[in-house]
Formats: sequence, C-alpha cells, structure tokens
Amino acid sequence: MNTKSSAAPTRLACLGTGKMGTALLQGIVARQLIPAMAISLFDSHAPALAATQALIPGSIAAPDAVTAANAAGVVLLCVKPAGIIPLIQSLQAVPESRLLISIAAGVTLQSMEAVAGHHRIIRVMPNTPALIGQGAAAFAVGSTATAADADAAACLLGAVGTVTQVAEPLLDAVTGLSGSGPAYVYTFIEALADGGLAEGLSKEQALLLAAQTVAGAAAMVLQSGLHPAILRDQVTSPGGTTIAGLAALESRAFRSACIEAVRTAARRARELA
Repeated sequence: MNTKSSAAPTRLACLGTGKMGTALLQGIVARQLIPAMAISLFDSHAPALAATQALIPGSIAAPDAVTAANAAGVVLLCVKPAGIIPLIQSLQAVPESRLLISIAAGVTLQSMEAVAGHHRIIRVMPNTPALIGQGAAAFAVGSTATAADADAAACLLGAVGTVTQVAEPLLDAVTGLSGSGPAYVYTFIEALADGGLAEGLSKEQALLLAAQTVAGAAAMVLQSGLHPAILRDQVTSPGGTTIAGLAALESRAFRSACIEAVRTAARRARELA
C-alpha cells in the first residue's frame, strides 16, 4: 500500500552517506514516502556511497554534491560538523532555492544561513536509535524556512522515529536529553545486568532481562500515555521489593544524577556551539 505523505518531497538528495544518513533513507523508502529512484546520493568517500546505494536499490549516485542537490527539492546534509559550512557554500552553485536539512551537531542556523545564499535551512538533532527506526529527533527552522518546509522535515524524520519542533536554543537541551540519552540508558542497562549477575544470573540472562525490562517500561510510558510516576506506583507495594530498591536508588541520588547528566551535556553542547 502506498503511504506517501503529501508533506514528503517528490525528490530527495542525501549528501553524506554515513550511518545516520543511510538510516534516514532506509526509513523513508521503507515507509514509501519517496521511491528509491527519486533519491540522489553523494559522498566524497566512494566506498560509503557504494554501500548506501546497495542498501537503497534504485537510488542514483551523483558525481558531486551540486549535481545531487540539483536533482532534488530537499537536501539532507549528513556530513560531519567540520564539513557542513564548506558543503553549504558549494551548494550556492545550485540556482534555485532548496530546503537544506542539516544533522550536524553544534552548527547553528545563523552560521549556516550566513553561507546558504538563497537556500532555506532546518537544523536537526537526531539520535542513534534512528538506525533501527526508533529515533527521537527534534528540529528548528531557519529564518527563511516555511511552514511547508517544517512539515517536510517532520515527515522525513518521522520515518525513523518520533520528531518534534523546538526553538533553536532548546536544541542544546535536546542534545543533552535524547542526543546523549542513549548512552545514559546503555549505562543503566549494564548496571542492572551487573546487579543480576551479582545475584547469580548468567551474563546472558541478566543482560536479556535488563534490556527487555527497559524496553518494556519505555513502551508502557509511550503506549499508555500515563506519567512514569503513575506507572511506578502501580508496581510499588508497601514494604515490598520495589520500594526497597527505589529507596536504594534515592539514597544514592539516582534522580539527581540523571537530571545533572542532561544539564551537563546541554551545557557542553552550548560550549561547543
């Protein structure tokens, strides 16, 4: 069944075919938002370009960034932060205005718009679970981007997870929360598994139970619509095992540590910007 959204562009270019760019394209094609034959690719690293083209059969490998962008109305910029400004400068050779969607961390809309010429810019903060279609992304629109541009960005990013629009200053908070957040969760899963290991479970059993427990709890929050505190109370009995474990977490400032992790990462994002 064709699930193409009216917000999706008819043709797309992707400049930079690393893991995140490839994940976005796979999600877009899998959801039938844009057919592979309407996607142009370019990467200065030929093996990366060939690998992505193999994963997106029918996509078109362009000889350079300008050729790829010329063939599309929306251009995903999926290069490393150090390369984003030179790349945008090179796209001034594209005669008509294009929507450029950048995933480069720490590179502000203002700095990109300063070299974008007639192009419009949207800045995105994705996260790595997008690689398996479970991403959490946020985006901010540039001064010349339109409501239709925002809809297009939301449509494309929604192909690999959830997406929300924020004011650009809040992208640092997004970086500290969902951008860096997977690393916090991996650490938590590892610690849970180590606790199970200490109590006699095998490494394989402990890791499986820990990872699925986190995945299941997250799904409960998303699917039930209930606040995490309500769900926590539902499994916490007076004098029981759960309240004893929660008390141990509170005695070691678990909540404060999580809050400070997000705020520290957000501060670091502002410093890097």
